[in-house]
Amino acid sequence: MTQTTPRQAEIAPENACPIAPVVDIVFSRWTTPILWTLHAYGRQRFVELQRRIATITPKVLTQRLRQLERDGLVHRTYHAEVPPRVEYEITALGGSLAPLFATLAEWSPNLERVDEARRAYDMRDGDGNRSA
Repeated sequence: MTQTTPRQAEIAPENACPIAPVVDIVFSRWTTPILWTLHAYGRQRFVELQRRIATITPKVLTQRLRQLERDGLVHRTYHAEVPPRVEYEITALGGSLAPLFATLAEWSPNLERVDEARRAYDMRDGDGNRSA
């Protein structure tokens, strides 16, 4: 049986990056677009969310909304009408992520520089030299 040394415990993944749990919750493939949409447009019905996030499937949207509700970031309201109506809205906890999203939006012009860096990288050969 292998013992963990104090040095190994310091570099364990859960200790290496204290924001990793936040990233896992907030930045999954579909969580960010859902939260952004609810923050930007307010309360939405399922079909409205699906239209605004056109590339998400109904199954995945349902799964992500359930997880976001479980995490306390989204509130689901069921209206017992005929036909039944369900609405989703961002909670205060979810809304507290707005400054983070705003900061990321401010950084987004740098994506052009990322594309340039990728193109330059892709032009190099395997030894790190530029191709002719």
